[in-house]
Amino acid sequence: MTSKRSQVRALPSPPAIMKPKQNNLHTMRHSCEHVLHMAMENLYPGIKAAMGPATEEGFYFDFDHGKHKISEIDFPKIEKEMKNIVQQNIPITKKEINIKEGKSLFKNNSYKQEWLAEIQKKGTKPTLYYIGKDFVDLCSGPHIESTGKIGPFKLLAVAGAYWHGDEKNKMLTRIYGTCFASQKELDDYLKQQLEAEKRDHRVLGKKLELFIIDDEVGPGLPLWLPKGAFIRHKIMEFALNTYMDRGYQLVSTPHIASNDLWQHSGHLDFYKESMYGSFGVENKKYRLKPMNCPLQVKMYTARPRSYKELPIRWTEMGTVYRFEKTGVLHGLTRVRGFTQDDAHIICTPDQLHKELKSALEITLYLLKVFGFKDFEMNLSVRDPKEKKKFIGQGKDWDKAESALKKAMASLGYKNYVLDVGGAVFYGPKVDVKVADSLGRKWQLTTIQVDFNLPGRFKMNYIDKEGKQQTPFMIHRALLGSLERFIGVYIEHTAGAFPVWLAPTQAIIIPIAERHSKYASELKSKLSESSIRVDVDDRSESMQKKIREAEEQKIPYMIIVGDKEEKENTISIRQRGKKNLGKMKIEEFIQKIKKEIEEKTIF
Repeated sequence: MTSKRSQVRALPSPPAIMKPKQNNLHTMRHSCEHVLHMAMENLYPGIKAAMGPATEEGFYFDFDHGKHKISEIDFPKIEKEMKNIVQQNIPITKKEINIKEGKSLFKNNSYKQEWLAEIQKKGTKPTLYYIGKDFVDLCSGPHIESTGKIGPFKLLAVAGAYWHGDEKNKMLTRIYGTCFASQKELDDYLKQQLEAEKRDHRVLGKKLELFIIDDEVGPGLPLWLPKGAFIRHKIMEFALNTYMDRGYQLVSTPHIASNDLWQHSGHLDFYKESMYGSFGVENKKYRLKPMNCPLQVKMYTARPRSYKELPIRWTEMGTVYRFEKTGVLHGLTRVRGFTQDDAHIICTPDQLHKELKSALEITLYLLKVFGFKDFEMNLSVRDPKEKKKFIGQGKDWDKAESALKKAMASLGYKNYVLDVGGAVFYGPKVDVKVADSLGRKWQLTTIQVDFNLPGRFKMNYIDKEGKQQTPFMIHRALLGSLERFIGVYIEHTAGAFPVWLAPTQAIIIPIAERHSKYASELKSKLSESSIRVDVDDRSESMQKKIREAEEQKIPYMIIVGDKEEKENTISIRQRGKKNLGKMKIEEFIQKIKKEIEEKTIF
């Protein structure tokens, strides 16, 4: 691992894109995390353990290091002690205790005292896990039977992490690691991690001059530089045109709204912790919007509606603001201000299946255009045993859940991941996860049925019999947020955007100064055909210009010298490939325009 990862700073856990499941690997990683904890206490007496979970990628543990300074240089020593614990095949056992016993046992650890207070609030009993007779930690488990059943492991990085991710709290030392059932799986993972570091969108964002995040502006608030802003604009343009071609209408809502609206919508009751504080405007309180939904609802209720108007499909690129603790911010994939390709569909019960299917079809079309090929559907439904936790009538839940299942099945996704009880209180949803070029899965799309806002705002329509009916409402963000999507897309492509998205589609490289005039004439012809082109006429070698064009991920390099000028041709080099040979400029224009029109990926 590179040394930059060892800098003390607040980091989220490794991108654990999917919810960890209580499977054998997860349990083994959890036990490996306890072995790390035990090894640290053996090596660094007096170090305080805070907390550490297993994750989709491995595990991590946070320590209050005290006088000890921990860096990646210490990893061989720590791993050696961990291997010693594993080789001893020490039993791991569970014990249930009461709160008083727990407070006494961990009397010198304020972090454990805080966890015990949380357990006490919930009215549950704390549990301990022992490795052997002497090492113990507060934990809910589960764990494997003994340390000898832990597979090959590797410590990956050390970083600073605020307690509970809150910058007001103490900075702790977080050690990341991973564990697998076999050495081959571990080796494959480490190889993937090295490639992932090269593709880190934060590094490429700076290198390719796409965006910056400035401390004085504020963390989690990206500033889009010209190239990045252009890519963002093209993605928005493509998405909106796709939606409008399929029957959506464009709307726009403001960035702020009064406290009255957020009270009416329920956000101040259920979502206040994720909202920014109120501010006064002429004796009235306002807040930055965390969501676009209530504002579009107010547009719907502005006048009576007939069944003949439905379905209504309204879409906007709505910028929203949500409070995220500094410790969980991560480049573009976790920010405080972001723009959603948001839309709301208001329809009759009979239209629900068709609208959900259409939303999924558009999702798959969009993502395939961007080169994503592997999709996973996740359906979150209510728990029939906990119906009191969910609002709305049972028949509406049944219809919505059935419509979502039917929509996925009609597109060939019968083997979806079912999360019983995972629905939010106001309706079931489908999340679409995509695998990037490294096989990592990211959640981008959400399609959500809502039984809350239609009731709260008394949304209705007049049916064929002249009676008032409550419509179904679907929230859907297909790319998710532009910031997160672009962050994922940078890593998926390693910053090598397809021709239609690339800020500079071709660069002309004259071999010598005497070829500059010919290069300029070529640029004019390409520009007239709406090709985004530059000329690199610096006094540098051709090899250096080609190398730098490759580093900037420019799709095409056009090399011109004496021979090309004499024959009125150009020599083409494609990004990441060898020379494509000579061709006429008109032939190249036809080739690149076809690739732009077809949104070709290479």
